[in-house]
Amino acid sequence: MTTRTLRRAAPAVALLGAAALLLTACAGSTDTGAAPSATSTPTAGGNLTFAISVDSHCIDPQQVGNNDAIAIARQTVASLTIQDPATGEIKPWLAKSFEANADATSFTFVLNDGQTYADGTPIDAASVKTNFEAIQALGAKAILGSTYLAGLSGIEVIDPTTVKVDFSKPSAQFLQATSTFSLGLLSTSSAALSIEDRCAGKFVGSGPFSVQSYTPDQKAVLAKRTGYTWGPSTNSHTGEAYLDTVTFTVIPEAGNRTGSLQSGQIDSTAGISATDLPLFDGNGFTEVNRANPGVVYNLYPNESTPKLADEKVRQAISKAIDRDEITATLLTSNDVDAVSTLSSTTPYFSDLSSDLAFDLAGAQKLLDDDGWVAGSDGIREKAGEKLSFLVTYWQAPKEILELVQQQLKKAGIDLQLKFASIADVTAANAAGTADFTYGNLTRSDPDVLRTIFSVKGQNVNHRAASSVDDVLDAQAATTDTDARQKLVTEAATQLIDEAHSIPIYQLSTTIASADTVHDVKFEASSRLDFYDAWVTK
Repeated sequence: MTTRTLRRAAPAVALLGAAALLLTACAGSTDTGAAPSATSTPTAGGNLTFAISVDSHCIDPQQVGNNDAIAIARQTVASLTIQDPATGEIKPWLAKSFEANADATSFTFVLNDGQTYADGTPIDAASVKTNFEAIQALGAKAILGSTYLAGLSGIEVIDPTTVKVDFSKPSAQFLQATSTFSLGLLSTSSAALSIEDRCAGKFVGSGPFSVQSYTPDQKAVLAKRTGYTWGPSTNSHTGEAYLDTVTFTVIPEAGNRTGSLQSGQIDSTAGISATDLPLFDGNGFTEVNRANPGVVYNLYPNESTPKLADEKVRQAISKAIDRDEITATLLTSNDVDAVSTLSSTTPYFSDLSSDLAFDLAGAQKLLDDDGWVAGSDGIREKAGEKLSFLVTYWQAPKEILELVQQQLKKAGIDLQLKFASIADVTAANAAGTADFTYGNLTRSDPDVLRTIFSVKGQNVNHRAASSVDDVLDAQAATTDTDARQKLVTEAATQLIDEAHSIPIYQLSTTIASADTVHDVKFEASSRLDFYDAWVTK
């Protein structure tokens, strides 16, 4: 259990989560962050009710990208491999063995015998091929999986239990990708479903739980799958899940989640506000916390707009943000400043805090030299145009962006905030009509940088190709640990120095539970894992 103490009196906030490896242990993270082991013998049976804050109207593991949706979807699928949260090592799961060729262009997996999907059909090599081809067909709908399979050139079913996956160019990230929910396996029949039916939970999974019912904006109920005996070695057991059902109930307002946990209407949630977390430190409750690996919360400038195409403007915005003030006043003792584009629990992370030091005078000088002059309202202007921007967002807590807004104003920069639905924010970001994208992406592999920033990936900056893209490609093409470390550090440094990335804070996830709940865990990517969970009746 983690003891939680706010660093100082803080305004009401709701801290919510928003996504090396090759064949041996990776460089970087050694933080297990896992929930403590049960203090007594697990008991089978019972229901656990877990509150989430938002419903993105899709629970298909191959399509979801929102943390709350992932919490549901992850339980329904098993993966070819599993990543050890303590070491980052990739280990067998559905595949009993795996190997990659020297340049990471070809990966071969040998599956265990006797594993089945929830409809009883075998988890065989042919179904792996069907899954990966279906993810390719989903295209942008498979927001994460499609990037993991970029460059896929062929899938060969060698025999019923052996499958070979080939890429047209090195893809060092692929093995870690096979441990994620995004490449989790669904039955062959699920590939033929419509996108809508898949989102509605009509798919058949390979995991320890199956979808019993899903009512958008209300709840999703998962039921234990009988006969499941292939839990991964990183969990505490390998048989069926202990819980009969897990119910994910949607409670949008943070205060209501606090009240629901206090009153016993729910058993557990990862959506308690920072100010309320001390209420659940003992007194019949427990807390567990783990930092999320991947890209930290960022403001991503849209560089297709003239003002944000100006590197000096972007650099001034980054310098004017006091990250320590944000973590000290709004977050908890478990939360730390962003000191790179990558979080500190990500393999191949390097501390670049010196490049992210708060420097208001430096920001002001950059803007002075760039011709931006303070107007009568304090907001800078040039050629009749205000240095004003709009960020459209859906993530809580809003107080973080409000504090950034106040900090930027001291440099003469106006940041307007607009709260919107996930769909509207996603559409605006995709269309490039927003000044800034705001968010993070959790993944326990540094290739997450390429996913977000590369012009061949999401290109969240809407920018033209530059030298950083070559570095991002190069880190994805090497299997040498030292060489990859150097390239990842170089990429992160360029992204910060050129202010394509404006980091804000590192996300961590805290699960608060009644003390009748045991062994809700974090997997390596800090995704929630209910397989070992059980409740005291």
